Amino acid sequence: MTQKLVAPLAVAATAALALPAAAELKYENATGGSVKIYGQFSPAYQSVDDGQDRKNTWVDNAHSNTRVGLWVRQPDAGGEFSFNFETALGLRSSDGVSQTFTPNGAEWDRTKLRKIDFAYTSNSWGKISAGQGSMATDGVANADLGSNGMTTYNGIPDFAGDFLFRGPNGALSGVSISDAFTSLDGGRRARIRYDTPSFAGFSLSAAWGKEVLSKTNNDEYYDVALRYANDFNGTEVTGAIGFSRRDPETGGPNVDDTIGSFNVKLQSGLVFTVAGGSRKNSGSYGYGKVGYEADWLAAGATSFAVDYYRGSDFVVSGSESTAYGIGINQQVDSLNTQFYLGYRRHEYSEPGTDYADIDAILVGARWKF
Repeated sequence: MTQKLVAPLAVAATAALALPAAAELKYENATGGSVKIYGQFSPAYQSVDDGQDRKNTWVDNAHSNTRVGLWVRQPDAGGEFSFNFETALGLRSSDGVSQTFTPNGAEWDRTKLRKIDFAYTSNSWGKISAGQGSMATDGVANADLGSNGMTTYNGIPDFAGDFLFRGPNGALSGVSISDAFTSLDGGRRARIRYDTPSFAGFSLSAAWGKEVLSKTNNDEYYDVALRYANDFNGTEVTGAIGFSRRDPETGGPNVDDTIGSFNVKLQSGLVFTVAGGSRKNSGSYGYGKVGYEADWLAAGATSFAVDYYRGSDFVVSGSESTAYGIGINQQVDSLNTQFYLGYRRHEYSEPGTDYADIDAILVGARWKF
């Protein structure tokens, strides 16, 4: 590790160690209901080399950003009513910095709202949700049983998504990492969603929604997802497949995405993840990750992971996008804090044109309360 990275890691570690291990902020009533306040702080130091210049910036890690939230739960004889409010704080995001732009330290607007979600979970017929929250395919492609989500997972643009590739002449192109790499995973919108009960580990979800947080997007979104989760004598297995459709208000062609993932976590600590997806007439990709978790330190679990992404045709026909990364994460249970260091290389080419690779490093900590 270079001297430039040692200093930021030491600062992040010192800051997190100075924070107390917060007691749970929860109130319970006499009828089994509860109100809980929660949140997290995710400072990171980002260093990006685009093949010509290097930019170093303090950021908020977009893999799991700084946020606060509120859970209200109230059971009744037939199930449970719940309300979840959650918002990011609008700190400078790792996916919002580029060679030509550095966001302000903190800018909150309504797009930072993550959840304003009302739900009722029945003991017999499933769950109905309404409000700003996860569509049915949210998490289908990005599912992961490992503990390396702050550095290595399928959301490639979260690392340094707004940085632009440089062309053969060294000039910045109009192609960003976010343009060339996507998981096609579903998002959060104002929606109505239904989830069936689990049958032999399988559950089905369906949703309809609109992007109400954007003033310029009045499209309609529909999606459906099938999930599976089970435990076989200590071996955890999850899988999911989903289909989503975006119906443009302008009457243009629908945007249809098909995505899926499969995950296995062995008792030995090995974790395997594969995922993939395609957008009709507009590109496809495959993703794989191998991780390992062990309790080597009394402080908490240590985890490593390496991953690989290969996409094609997302920017122009014949374009190729390749990324690979490595990450190490150390949990400190007494502080509810995870320290991490991650590296990712991004490669992009078009027919007849190769662009300079972009190397990025993230080092930081996430403290939860």
